Amino acid sequence: MKAAILEALDSITVKDIPEPVCGDREAILKVHACAVCGSDIRIFHYGNSRVQFPAVMGHEIAGEIVQTGREVTRVKQGDRVALGADVPCGTCYWCTNGMGTNCRINYAIGYQFPGGFQEYMVLNETTLNYGPVTPIPGHVSYEEAAIAEPLACAVNGLELASFGLGKSICIIGLGPIGCMMLELADMYGASKVFAAQRSRNRLRMAGQFSRSARFIATEEEDLAETVMKETDGEGVDLAITTAGTVKAHEDALAIVRHRGYVNLFGGLKNQPKLCIDSNLIHYKECFVMGSHGSLPVHHQTAVNLIAGGHVHAKQYLSRTFPLSDIAAALAYHESREGLKVIVKPS
Repeated sequence: MKAAILEALDSITVKDIPEPVCGDREAILKVHACAVCGSDIRIFHYGNSRVQFPAVMGHEIAGEIVQTGREVTRVKQGDRVALGADVPCGTCYWCTNGMGTNCRINYAIGYQFPGGFQEYMVLNETTLNYGPVTPIPGHVSYEEAAIAEPLACAVNGLELASFGLGKSICIIGLGPIGCMMLELADMYGASKVFAAQRSRNRLRMAGQFSRSARFIATEEEDLAETVMKETDGEGVDLAITTAGTVKAHEDALAIVRHRGYVNLFGGLKNQPKLCIDSNLIHYKECFVMGSHGSLPVHHQTAVNLIAGGHVHAKQYLSRTFPLSDIAAALAYHESREGLKVIVKPS
């Protein structure tokens, strides 16, 4: 079978490798769609402590179960399923108390476990016992189901920040997850939505996901000045950074209202260290927190949102590439010309 092997930094090659063998407590998934994520790009260029070369990346996955071990009951042959990335170990304090994203081991598909940039992949015992393996309704395509993984992360981010009906929000960064936040903010009944992005092209793409948001081109308008002026100096209940830049984090602290939440959702990778004025937190009595990844329950919610038409998954799908063009798929994602890129191994 074919697999895209990450052999070293900036080096990925499609090769023939042996087909996986199914253990008694495992299942084999035929991968029909695997979306490219920004974290795949970071691994490709900079590596990750949880990824050992040679490796198979890809964690936004949907496919069909083609074989199960004799002790497997969670899935059966022919099932259509979507996978999330984060797999709780199932036994530590965090996992047994429903907070698997804080698991010290921090298992993830496409990291310690081989990912979806291959024709077939093993769902190991830990994944089947504790991980996000979610049935796909018949009317949802594999390509649509693959983006349930980033949507689940967006759901987790809003949930942890206590976002809900009647609250205001500013989403800083309008890549795919920022656009998902836009759709969720409307669905959650936000009172006011600000959406900020430097790139005019990304602003244009984001416009299709909200009819109520106040879009701000940050190269043309000062984000903090605009938000504070248009909220009568109050700021927003939630400022969430879906762009992993120091400037986004600084702006979030400037525009959050008293007793509001700042979610530093976009991690800072290969950026300068963040230096903040802690008096902003002190006097605003605001809550500064972060979120990453998702739990299996969030992944189930994400699939339900896509199936119910609450999140318009098809609108995120910009390009599709065969596995043989994996390098082109990664390059297209990195160009930011579109939103989600789908790789089809089979």
